[in-house]
Amino acid sequence: MKRVVVTGLGMINSVGFDKESSFKAIVDGKCGIKRISLFDTEKHSVKIAGEITDFDPKLVMNPKDVKKADRFIQLGIKAANEAMEDANFTTFEHERFGVSAASGIGGLTNIEKNAIICNQRGPRRISPFFIPSALVNMLGGFVSIKHKLKGPNLSSVTACAAGTHAVSEAAKTIMIGGADRMLVVGAEAAICEIGVGGFAAMKALSTRNDDPAHASRPFDRDRDGFVIGEGAGSLVLESYEAAKQRGAKIYGELIGFGESGDASHITTPAAEGEGAYRAIKAALNMAGDPKVEYINAHGTSTKYNDWYETMAIKKAFKDDIPLISSTKGQIGHCLGAAGATEAVISLMAIRDGIIPPTINYENKDPDCDLNYVPNHAIKKDLSIVMSNSFGFGGTNGVLIFKKIDE
Repeated sequence: MKRVVVTGLGMINSVGFDKESSFKAIVDGKCGIKRISLFDTEKHSVKIAGEITDFDPKLVMNPKDVKKADRFIQLGIKAANEAMEDANFTTFEHERFGVSAASGIGGLTNIEKNAIICNQRGPRRISPFFIPSALVNMLGGFVSIKHKLKGPNLSSVTACAAGTHAVSEAAKTIMIGGADRMLVVGAEAAICEIGVGGFAAMKALSTRNDDPAHASRPFDRDRDGFVIGEGAGSLVLESYEAAKQRGAKIYGELIGFGESGDASHITTPAAEGEGAYRAIKAALNMAGDPKVEYINAHGTSTKYNDWYETMAIKKAFKDDIPLISSTKGQIGHCLGAAGATEAVISLMAIRDGIIPPTINYENKDPDCDLNYVPNHAIKKDLSIVMSNSFGFGGTNGVLIFKKIDE
């Protein structure tokens, strides 16, 4: 099968509008979690999120088309545009360049908005753009039209593992010859009343409303739930041969990925991280059991995810456990965009030789007793990194990237 490399990156989140500003803020331990401004939170128990402020979608798409696209699509276009510009194509075969998109929920904001319109003003007042704006696969649709990508157009809708699965699906397509290049984009924008209210009803969210900067605290003893974030991450994947032929810069090679299902519970991870462990082992086996030096953990700041992910890592790596961090303290949990965003972060960690910190790690949890790189980044030359994603429904995905010495 063909080797797959990454030649372009892009992201937008609550700490930055592009990959460079975002990564610097994440490495510096900056936090983008704040009081929600997208809606009135007076009646809500949760009032904080990793919200992107001052984003103008008219800067990334035709102003006439803005009303046709939900916010998650707009954010996805922003990240995808950056990744394509970063990859620096002069020309390419459009029929051999595809898209692999991802979102956990899709156009929830427009679903909420049009449900209210239907209820209050009647079905005839529903926007004709409602359905196209809300469908997850329309992210890939808009992006493919923007960049004239006529290869396979795929979408992953696997909750918080969606972005990671979009990367592995793109890689599979290239490996078996279905395309030479794939643009991966994962995006989410679910900071709306029904989104925040729904997760709050599950008791999944932090209620540290008076101290938003310290609300998301992965692996910390005093964590009380995750903080919802929004944003997008994007990667350009190419066959190694295609990238070398055009002299592209290469961020890293995807040498392994693993996928598994818990078959256990709709929201709680399988006991002792059994499903996560199998995904990690599958990725390691595919990669040839390399020495992983850094893991960007799923690390949601929820009791059971952090606990069971710790168990899975211990079981998989035994006495040779890599350095670990979760970057969700900085940007919140971006749901279906998390995996793509964290893949971008992992590759930039390789590029810059630095491991981002797990911020707000103040009190050790005896059940989470690994080295989570607390509060301050660590300079370290990195050759092989892993990125973990686990989602509701018991769906798991793991990626392993390797630095290529050119």
